[in-house]
Amino acid sequence: MPDLLIELFSEEIPARMQARAADDLKKLVTNGLVDAGLTYASAAAFSTPRRLTLTIEGMLDASPSLVEERKGPKADAPEKAIEGFLRGAGLTRDQLEERDTPKGKILFAMIKKPGRPAAEIVPEVLETTIRNFPWPKSMRWGSGSLRWVRPLHSILCILSAEDGAQTVPLTIDGITAGDTTRGHRFLAPDTITVSNFDDYGTKLKRAFVVLDPAERRDTIWNDATNMAFANGLEVVEDAGLLAEVAGLVEYPVVLMGQIGDDFLGLPPEVLQTSMKEHQKFFSVRNPKTGRIERFVTVANRTTADDGATILAGNEKVLSARLSDAKFFWENDLRIAQSDAGMQTWVDRLSNVTFHNKLGTQAELISRMEALAGELAPMVGADAEEARAAARFAKADLSSEMVYEFPELQGLMGSYYAKAAGKSEAIAAAAQDHYAPLGPSDDVPTAPVSIAVALAEKIDKLTGFWAIDEKPTGSKDPFALRRAALGVIRILVENDIRLQLNPLMKFGVKGSGHRWYNFGDNTSASSTEVEEGMFLSAGGVDDLAGHVHQNLLSFLHDRLKVYLKDQGVRHDIIDACISSSDGAPAGATDGNDDLTLLVKRAKALSETLKTDDGENLIQGFKRANNILSQAEDADGVEYSFGADIKFAETEEERALFAALDTAEAKIKPAMEAQDFGTAMSAMASLRGPIDAFFDAVQVNADNATVRRNRLNLLSRIRTICSSVADLTKIDG
Repeated sequence: MPDLLIELFSEEIPARMQARAADDLKKLVTNGLVDAGLTYASAAAFSTPRRLTLTIEGMLDASPSLVEERKGPKADAPEKAIEGFLRGAGLTRDQLEERDTPKGKILFAMIKKPGRPAAEIVPEVLETTIRNFPWPKSMRWGSGSLRWVRPLHSILCILSAEDGAQTVPLTIDGITAGDTTRGHRFLAPDTITVSNFDDYGTKLKRAFVVLDPAERRDTIWNDATNMAFANGLEVVEDAGLLAEVAGLVEYPVVLMGQIGDDFLGLPPEVLQTSMKEHQKFFSVRNPKTGRIERFVTVANRTTADDGATILAGNEKVLSARLSDAKFFWENDLRIAQSDAGMQTWVDRLSNVTFHNKLGTQAELISRMEALAGELAPMVGADAEEARAAARFAKADLSSEMVYEFPELQGLMGSYYAKAAGKSEAIAAAAQDHYAPLGPSDDVPTAPVSIAVALAEKIDKLTGFWAIDEKPTGSKDPFALRRAALGVIRILVENDIRLQLNPLMKFGVKGSGHRWYNFGDNTSASSTEVEEGMFLSAGGVDDLAGHVHQNLLSFLHDRLKVYLKDQGVRHDIIDACISSSDGAPAGATDGNDDLTLLVKRAKALSETLKTDDGENLIQGFKRANNILSQAEDADGVEYSFGADIKFAETEEERALFAALDTAEAKIKPAMEAQDFGTAMSAMASLRGPIDAFFDAVQVNADNATVRRNRLNLLSRIRTICSSVADLTKIDG
């Protein structure tokens, strides 16, 4: 069984595209081979800046011969129908089989498809792959029609077996496949002839090419950390930068350089960001002080002076970059420490648009300030301090440093707030109010930071809902799903109980009524004034109600996603949403307390994992179905009047007693939000309910007994629904 080796050798492939391209090459070629009948034992793909490589081991040397059975017309069909079938099958009349079937005698064609050698199939698959390769961006060069990410220089494609290797015949746009490649552009540019993958890998390594990107990453990281350790320092971890740098070099040579003394006083994040974004340098930190003192760069070659010239050039360029950062830092500090302080930046934001329908950044800050003050007592923060934190949280958007490095927003605000003499809580809120930015990001935990973070996210959600700019499908240009998940995580992970509905209404009303749309454009007539379009009197209250109801449903959907990752099913959350805080099934009172909903859902989830909990669902649904059918048929509601004196069996009396006991436990437990106790008491009904249905006929001939038993079923529904709406549970 032969092995296949493919290499596509080109000009430098962008680092961000290499890993995906290697995966695509493997998928497209292997899928094409399998579709053509060539199976294989294993496959692996590799990438360097100048080449994509695929090795396939244990491939069939030819596709298997196949026999296709094709059903034709009846044996006595018109001649023209039979002739058409013969032409399609490529056979003669005497080659057909005639078989008896329930529909009479039918003609069948057995079409033999002989196998094809791998040397014929591989070039077809590879040409299709190359011409249809899914590069994010590609180019044409010269006079050919081929498109590739960068000009393609050569194709290596060989089949190797025990009796030797053969080059696969393939020519694409003047590029003929062969058995040669080239080594490192500078250190070993000569042609290399190879016979199989082992030979290929060995010769490339001798030619200063490390084929495996994982090996390049390991080399870079190990050399960098060892070099730093030898100097009493440590490299700042950055997996993204490591992967990118490994995609920039074929032969990594790690060098450590110096940062000028003039720049060591810059915040470490500024140094790290500047070096990463502009130079692709790793930051090297003093573990004792946390200060960034050196950098690591990765060259693509060795030099006679051991990299001294390379380092000198890098240090010169870095000095120029950091001079700009130092200027921004000092100029921003001067403003932050002036008499006007950070208010200067806040005032400038009145000229920066947040959204054309939601006003400026300054108006956003004003809304956040009011909402943070409202939230503060609910999260244990000082209201004045929360308002001040919201006022200055986004001030650094006007700073020169954030203009140059937008990814430092919030962090620089924290530095500037401290320099301006603000409290630690206000400084922390500037950095923390954007969090969490992702599902694994930490949530703010300080009360003031929580107040400002919630204010920012609630204002964003209510604002965009009010102008009808909701996420649709996969599109979410304003990151509203992330904002909703942020609200959920901040509340749940800090165990904060609060009602969101009043806050969402406050967010709409606190906006100054400056809306250009009203939900689905069904608002009352509006009057155009100089500032924009204002809703008519009473319209804002309607808008607030529309927004909070619609937005709460969106938050519930996000909550399902959040809890699904924690093993809580969506139907369990629906059951808790539909019956919240003891409200009747279907009511929404209390559904805006997300922390309470989560506790309730988790308690119900744990209960349903037990035998009693799982089987209770069946008993409850049986009771609910019988009761609902009877109510529909009789035109009355059986919701009151179950009396034990009309009970005829021990099982009925036992169910009465069990319901009394469960209700006595459930009601105080729900009031105390002790959901575990309430769920356990509900699950204890499983046995009495099962026994009742085994022994009792609900629709008895005696009308009084029947009515009493239906009212007893109503008690089951009422008591269980005070804990959760079990009709929502699947199964």
